[in-house]
Amino acid sequence: MEQSSTSALLQGTVLDLASDVVSALRSGDHVRAGSTLTGGGAGEGVARAAVRVLGADTLLPSLLLSLPPEPAQLAVFRDAVAAHPPRRGASPTVVWSHWAMTRALRRTGQPLDGPLADSPDAEPDAGWLDDASWQFLTHQLAVLAPLALPGEECAVTRVARGRPVDVARGFVRAVRRRDWQQAAGAGRWLTLLDGVPDTLGLEAGLDFVGLMGGSDPRVALQLEAARLMPAGALR
Repeated sequence: MEQSSTSALLQGTVLDLASDVVSALRSGDHVRAGSTLTGGGAGEGVARAAVRVLGADTLLPSLLLSLPPEPAQLAVFRDAVAAHPPRRGASPTVVWSHWAMTRALRRTGQPLDGPLADSPDAEPDAGWLDDASWQFLTHQLAVLAPLALPGEECAVTRVARGRPVDVARGFVRAVRRRDWQQAAGAGRWLTLLDGVPDTLGLEAGLDFVGLMGGSDPRVALQLEAARLMPAGALR
């Protein structure tokens, strides 16, 4: 019962945190971005875990709108990065998620110290995507949507850049399967890619995803990110 209660609290905190980010992206108010983390509603451990789930997108308003993060919010984010480095044998998405969080700290101008300072620019291996099917590729890119940022340059973005048609196919498949989180994440990537087929109707597709799944703040977050990013920004 206690484990179930903790899980429900974590899930609720993740949704609240995503809602904060969406509000900040829409309003340009940096205070809203961290209100869940700074309001004291969630315990320290739950707050850190929620940041780990949302990943680098916790700081998305700072990255996209150049808004300074709240010091208390930034402290929780740094603690989450430092306290939970990937374990040996962790999945590639976990390793890349952690890398994206350390990159987000550097992009906000935060100095890294201790273990965070070791090889700050070293990228994880992306070989697991080399021969990925378009279905698997889209799923992995959706999980790693926080990497879809203007000016981001890493192995995962290079893979995405080379396979716009496959990502478009994955977006259509996710919409048909009513997997709105995956569709929104794939759509965020497509917003940045050259070579997306005009027949996809990406703008209308994203509007449809918002209509059907936008009540989930995790979906809304991806759609707001896509709205704010210029086409072809990964070039």
